[in-house]
Order: sequence, then C-alpha cells, then structure tokens
Amino acid sequence: MKKLIEFKQVTREYSVGNRMLRAVDRADFTINEGEFVVVLGPSGAGKSTILNLIGGMDTPTSGEILVNGQNISNLSDNALTQYRAENVGFVFQFYNLIPTLTAAENIAVTRSIVKKPLDPAEVLEMVGLSEHANQFPAQLSGGEQQRVSIARAVAKNPVMLLCDEPTGALDSETGVTVLTMLQTMCREYGKTVVIVTHNSSLADTADRVIRVRNGKIHSVSENAAPKSISEVNW
Repeated sequence: MKKLIEFKQVTREYSVGNRMLRAVDRADFTINEGEFVVVLGPSGAGKSTILNLIGGMDTPTSGEILVNGQNISNLSDNALTQYRAENVGFVFQFYNLIPTLTAAENIAVTRSIVKKPLDPAEVLEMVGLSEHANQFPAQLSGGEQQRVSIARAVAKNPVMLLCDEPTGALDSETGVTVLTMLQTMCREYGKTVVIVTHNSSLADTADRVIRVRNGKIHSVSENAAPKSISEVNW
C-alpha cells in the first residue's frame, strides 16, 4: 500500500510557565492510504496533538511530517492553509455547525474553501440525511448533527478525515451509527480515516492501531482482519 503519512522523530513542545511540556516525544509511525486508523490513549497522552500535527493545525518543534511525500513541517501559514483545504476534513467531538444555516447550507460552505467540492445533496445522501437538508442544527438530534459535520468534511473531497473523539458527546447507540458512517467512508469511498479516542473497543475495527502514552508512541499494530463496527460489543 502507498504511504500517506509519515512521522519521523516528531517532537512537539510547549512552554507552560517556567517549564517545557513535551506533548509529543520523538514519534515515529506510518499510515497508509485508505486505512482506518485508531490513535488510542488516555486523556493527556498527546493524541490530539498528533492529530493537529497531521492536519496542519500545529507544527512540530523538531522532526519531519511527510504527507504524500511532501514535508509539511516547515510550511508557511499560507501553504498550511492550502494544505488543510486540499487534503484534510476535520470531524470534532462538538459539531461546530453554523446555527443559522441549514444542513445543506452548512455543507455548501466548503465551496468557498476548495476548488472542486462535492455536491451537498450527494454527501447528505451518503450519510443518510437527504430528508433533513433544509433543517437547521437545532432541529436535528446530536447524532444527526454529527453526521452533517461528517458530510461537511467529506464535501471537501479530502484525502483524509481526521476525527477527534467524534462520539464523545453522543450516547453509545448514536455513537455506533456515527462510527459506522466513518468506517463506510473508508471502506466504500476510499478515504483515509484517523480517529483519536480513549475507547479501546475501537481497536478491533482498525487496520492500524497507534497507542500513545505520555507523548510517546507506545506501540503500532495492524489487524489482519479488522472487525466492522457492528461486530464490536459496545
């Protein structure tokens, strides 16, 4: 499989008062194109920092991050903006929908960001929400809002979907629906999906599991036969 993301001795440090916090400590790993990846670890382990580094929302203190062979570690702010627009769809724990826009209009916002966005009606159909196109976020359930946020991310037609605790604000049943949707985006539409979570149950569903502890990559493992979301006992 083709390598999509490579971390090479990546470190990210932050100054906190009089001390230096090392959120990511010499991380090395590879993610291949089209994989369903789970980054697993407890709160404060550095998972979200890793996601932000992949997504170009943060830059490393040292080391190299390669995406499709391009070193994004030292890009200018303008170049990082272009990188995010062309390559990354973000899905967060909280949906970040614009309350005064309908579901379709929230998705159509991507037209101002990328050159060749997908049609809002098309992606709403992908996530099973065609009938809710003209409803506002307040008229949707939490799970429906999260599916709209996934549709908005997919509408950019990005190389990868980066998901930070995407079911953290949902009940377990709704969370399964959202995770199934993300796995479908990977398996049926070829998107590379990276999910940051503390939920170890997700590990069995991933092609690749990256375990993080105290900013360090504790282990990287691959599943020869990953389970579907529906096969996991939640």
